[in-house]
Amino acid sequence: MSTRRSSRLRTATVQDSTLPAVAPTKSVKGGKKRKSTTKDEDKPTVGSKDVEPSTPKRKRVAKRPSSSPEAPTPAVTKLLSMYHGPGEVNIVIRPPVVNRLAVPNGTNAQLVSPETRRLVSNKPLDQVSPSKKPNGTTTTKNILDAALEHLIQVEPKLKPVIEKHPCNVFSEEGLAEVVDPFSSLVSGIISQQVSGAAAKSIKAKFVALFNEGEDASSHGFPTPSMVCAMSNEALHSAGLSKRKAEYIKGLAQKFHDEELTTDMLFSASYEEVLEALTKVRGLGKWSVEMFACFGLKRMDVFSTGDLGVQRGMAALAGRDVAKLKKGKHKFKFMAEKEMEETAEKFKPYRSVYMWYCWRVEDVDISAFD
Repeated sequence: MSTRRSSRLRTATVQDSTLPAVAPTKSVKGGKKRKSTTKDEDKPTVGSKDVEPSTPKRKRVAKRPSSSPEAPTPAVTKLLSMYHGPGEVNIVIRPPVVNRLAVPNGTNAQLVSPETRRLVSNKPLDQVSPSKKPNGTTTTKNILDAALEHLIQVEPKLKPVIEKHPCNVFSEEGLAEVVDPFSSLVSGIISQQVSGAAAKSIKAKFVALFNEGEDASSHGFPTPSMVCAMSNEALHSAGLSKRKAEYIKGLAQKFHDEELTTDMLFSASYEEVLEALTKVRGLGKWSVEMFACFGLKRMDVFSTGDLGVQRGMAALAGRDVAKLKKGKHKFKFMAEKEMEETAEKFKPYRSVYMWYCWRVEDVDISAFD
């Protein structure tokens, strides 16, 4: 696949003066230090803490789900699609919906540069010359309908699930969201190994480090250069583990040095995005897959390592997921090879298929068996 998919027909780069500027940097606030963790921090674990537990292990086990670990996706990953301007630390900014060109195997989000606030997006349909507009043009208005039609054609059992759960992520409104890739990736790192509520709290404290005043409504997300100038100890004071503070500083340096850019993340192939981001410490394959799906709004992402996807696929296959335990607190609902072979049929809309796999168990599909 070409590294530059953004042809003159497909994409446009524009300056949007309405995007809010970030707040100026400030002196570092003090705070209590938290213990660092040595655990793998790629995937978030629901209900866990960002520090090593001091309570006996048996008490932690008693609080865990009795059936299977709750998949953190997609609840925690909502943070990946949030644009953060002043006063919008945990609120999605939705600009007016404009029908734009869209591609199943490319980036469909509107990305904003974390330093310059320059907006990069697919070209609006009304700016495409009629003579150059191909028949059956895929746009942000019709791409989800095409995906749902394909899913039902391949797997009729998904029809009642689709009817019950509208997929807002890839709707016309969802694709209109503005996403700051740096903010999104930082949010993903903060979310690792903590609950959604804890992630929001830590993020607010992190953002407050770079803003004057106590009024959180005026706080804006920091730029990579601002994060680079902040010490690891100061970042740690916001509730981040020492390891996460290092990860975020390293990510900021990549953007500051332009090893990672908004233009590259927008126009590169999925394989190139995966390769570039997994080289960043703190970003494992699962984290990058979730960023590509929720942050970049790519329609053909698929994760074999997500427990929720495994469970949904096993349920669609007619298996009793409650009986698929393998060892104490260990679950493997479907083999990776089988998952890949099954998902292959849903190309180029595997992100949408994955999204519905997370919701299969909410709907009775037994009538289809």
